[in-house]
Amino acid sequence: MDFAAFATAAADIEAEPSDSGVRSRVADLLGRSGEDLPTVVRFLLGRVFPAHDSRTLDVGPKLCYEAIARAAGRNVSADDVERRLAELGEVGEVAASYDFGGQQGLGAFGSGGDSLTVADVDDRLHELAAAEGAGSQDRKLDTLFGLFNRTSPEEARYLARLVLSEMRIGVGEGTVRDAVGEAFDVPVAEVERALQVSNDYGLVAARAREGGADALAELTLDVGRPVQAMLAQTGTVGDAVSGWGEVAVETKFDGARVQIHYDGESVSLYSRNMEDVTDPLPEIVATVEEAVDAPVILDGEVVAVDEDGDPLPFQQVLRRFRRKHDVAKAREDVRLRLHAFDCLHAGGEDLLEAPLVERHDRLAAAFGGEDGEPVAALRLCSDPDRIEEIESRALAAGHEGIMLKNPESAYTPGKRGQNWLKRKPDVETLDLVVTGAEWGEGRRAKLLGTFELSARTRDGYATVGNVATGITDEELETLTERLEPHARAEEGTEVDIEPAVVFEVGYEEIQSSPATDSGYALRFPRFLGVRVDKGPDDSDTLARVERLAGDDGS
Repeated sequence: MDFAAFATAAADIEAEPSDSGVRSRVADLLGRSGEDLPTVVRFLLGRVFPAHDSRTLDVGPKLCYEAIARAAGRNVSADDVERRLAELGEVGEVAASYDFGGQQGLGAFGSGGDSLTVADVDDRLHELAAAEGAGSQDRKLDTLFGLFNRTSPEEARYLARLVLSEMRIGVGEGTVRDAVGEAFDVPVAEVERALQVSNDYGLVAARAREGGADALAELTLDVGRPVQAMLAQTGTVGDAVSGWGEVAVETKFDGARVQIHYDGESVSLYSRNMEDVTDPLPEIVATVEEAVDAPVILDGEVVAVDEDGDPLPFQQVLRRFRRKHDVAKAREDVRLRLHAFDCLHAGGEDLLEAPLVERHDRLAAAFGGEDGEPVAALRLCSDPDRIEEIESRALAAGHEGIMLKNPESAYTPGKRGQNWLKRKPDVETLDLVVTGAEWGEGRRAKLLGTFELSARTRDGYATVGNVATGITDEELETLTERLEPHARAEEGTEVDIEPAVVFEVGYEEIQSSPATDSGYALRFPRFLGVRVDKGPDDSDTLARVERLAGDDGS
């Protein structure tokens, strides 16, 4: 496929206003991509390599600007390109605004005036990614110049975006998934399963075209090829118990996620972003090599610990993950410990569809069947009080809290669903006085819907923000009836309220803010209830707000 045809299709997709229209245009492009299908899929997503491949182009904006400038002519500099970027706001528009094609230089030789193809671009970008060592930046510049020197304005637009991973044409992974199903008449569910195990959109598209659902079903996990991690969302013990009955409770570690691949001979480690972190973590490699004797893919957390084995803050782990040189010295400074908590593959068998409890059994078996480090404990429990005891012990040990998991759940790479809940300890609450309110809109027009909160000071009250979330319509009716008798004045929709009613309010954190009288604001405040047992004189003071914010005023 000519790169010009890809660029034209990309422009059409970018201009399409509807999601269904975008999907159909992508499906049409995939259907006529020929042997370039895997590359076209990756290019649409702004990628040169599959998602599981840790290789990068390692091209920064300045190098790209310099290549554009060289292709644009002798009178254009990289600074000129940057100035035009400030005017136009987007690198593709900048590249399209120049007239390329007439410059000479090392990278321009060999083009022969032939049209640029998708395969040409892919080959040159692979060469660019492989450039290392002395003079590599010059070679990268020559390669980029040679590419831009062969482009039309439309081609340049999408080449520049691709090089900087800024395709931005409205095509995401979900769009490609659905378009593959539409283009090759395969169920989207089969496409999604294949993507979960392969993490390669180009490969899945090619398989779907060549063999349909049957070919997709043949794709399995591959030891050494990382997949996306399953994700959790926040939830409560009540949510878990009411939803599942029995809950699998696990410690939530304050560390860094790591996916472990052992092929029977060597260990590879990947970060949550699928970056290869094997070299910086030799003791984790050793832990796996010493205990595991069959191929596995495991999920876990790496935690930094002190001399007594107690966990250290997450930032200490990052020091090790980012280390590329003098790893031995870094290992002396920051000790690491593995807590493996899931098993995706063992002994040649994929386990993504197996229940969590079975996967945990296979995990323990992989480490010799021992119940303990490096295997994270998984406790089945249906008693909320017992779950709170487990949480208390985890917190006392210096960990973040607990995870609540559905014992029967599958492992779904890249998904953030209801089957894994992260339960952290409740935040502090504040008892704050309502000093103002605002009438709602629409069906809530006759109800007070937003409430101004204030902390007590020596001279009166100082605002710390507003709360409007966590309140049902029924509660709003009750609150309106309670607060209306204390209204002192109204202006538009705003109501000045006499300090009389105290709210208990939860929040995520307290931030400095010039927008409030107190100088502080609650982040994500939520209404928990009315403190009917407290009057304004019993409410929390600004001094307590300062202490909770970590500022004692000294």
